[in-house]
Amino acid sequence: MFDIIKINLKTGCATIPIQAKSKKEFSVVGNELKNKIKQLFGGRSLHVRQIDAGSCNGCELEISALSNPIYDIERFGIHFVASPRHADVLLVTGPITRQMEPALIKTYEATPEPRIVIATGDCAINCGVYVNSYAVSGPLNTIIPVDVNIPGCPPNPTAILQALLSILDRLPKK
Repeated sequence: MFDIIKINLKTGCATIPIQAKSKKEFSVVGNELKNKIKQLFGGRSLHVRQIDAGSCNGCELEISALSNPIYDIERFGIHFVASPRHADVLLVTGPITRQMEPALIKTYEATPEPRIVIATGDCAINCGVYVNSYAVSGPLNTIIPVDVNIPGCPPNPTAILQALLSILDRLPKK
């Protein structure tokens, strides 16, 4: 046991610190998104409903990181909601499993117009490692219409924020 402790003391800290550059980039994209949300929604925030349709939870970890103190996505006017009836955006992760397909379609239909659907991660885009699985119905675009794809396994929080910004550029101003 003492040998292991000696090795650990010699090794030191093996973690990599967060780079300031990525945080600054995130803030720049976030502030641009905040201005766009104010323009389009007249002071109201953007409401996002996240749906796990059968993923490994890698994408969910990155999405939940958006709400932590480092990223704090709510400062930009973006809120996660529990009901699709309150959502502007559906953020879908994972390959669409056969069991989740009916629930996903009902959620899509319950979301008010104009619906924005974002396929988050490689699994939602092309089933990733679950391709040709007996339990998978297919990628998201075969079940419901998709507006934006965010590639990556999992995509980082900045990529998710940039996808939200790109989709808001397509919406008509009120």
